[in-house]
Amino acid sequence: MNDDLEALHSRIDRTNELLQRMLAEVAKTPSTHAIFVDAGYLYAAAGRLAAGTEDRRAFDLDAEGLIDALIDRARTIFADSRLLRVYWYDGARRRIHTAEQQSIAELPDVKVRLGNLNANNQQKGVDSLIRSDLESLARHRAISDAALLGGDEDLVSAVEAAQGYGARVHLWGIEAPEGRNQAEPLLWEVDSQRTLDLDFFKPYVSRRTAPAYEPAGGRPTRENVRFVGAQIAAKWLVSRGRETMMELLPGHPYLPGSVDQDLLVEAEGLLQYSLRGQADLRRALRDGFWDHLQAQY
Repeated sequence: MNDDLEALHSRIDRTNELLQRMLAEVAKTPSTHAIFVDAGYLYAAAGRLAAGTEDRRAFDLDAEGLIDALIDRARTIFADSRLLRVYWYDGARRRIHTAEQQSIAELPDVKVRLGNLNANNQQKGVDSLIRSDLESLARHRAISDAALLGGDEDLVSAVEAAQGYGARVHLWGIEAPEGRNQAEPLLWEVDSQRTLDLDFFKPYVSRRTAPAYEPAGGRPTRENVRFVGAQIAAKWLVSRGRETMMELLPGHPYLPGSVDQDLLVEAEGLLQYSLRGQADLRRALRDGFWDHLQAQY
């Protein structure tokens, strides 16, 4: 009997020793955090706050500088934690990266995840991507804390999924000029809340100033505008590189929003004529652009 008790005590001692070692190892393991950015919310709320508009075409956003600022802010909040990466969620037609999204994807420690963009420029599938990543990272203990920059009520399920696996979710919002720009159920569900104010965004958001074009010689013909579109395509092939331009081909006849905006601005400069609100000339411009681009491949 005594021998059995001694054996039992010995096994208990060994088990306790193993548990102590495991706890010691866990204590040595640094905690990890990740930043999750709903770009649709970011552009709308930051644009309204710093540029007075939610229209992406009306302002420029220094995404690289802003991402660095978000990483620095997280570093101060999660002082004893290391960054896993920044997840950047945005929409794109047919999930084809725009030039801007591609430049963001090339940044270190940044992962761009794309949902779809419908005909009304509304994001589809972004919330489910955020939930999938949050839940997966929390389930595999890849993160202990998640900083979520967003405001949609549909993100509540993503927060609950991550919390169910022990991760803490911290909601970051953008100051609203009036009222709120985040759903109350989302505010109730998270572990903490912080608001980024105007001073935080001022260095990274600037309003575009549209040049005042004066008609010179009257309204250009469709043929003239089409030729300008081809000119710009030829110029961009040289300046932006053939590979970058070739990536636009699967999206035909659509151009990513940022590329279409760049095409419009450059064409107006060459024509010295505003194409705003002139759908037939805008179509002619795109047709000329695509004609030249497709002829090269």
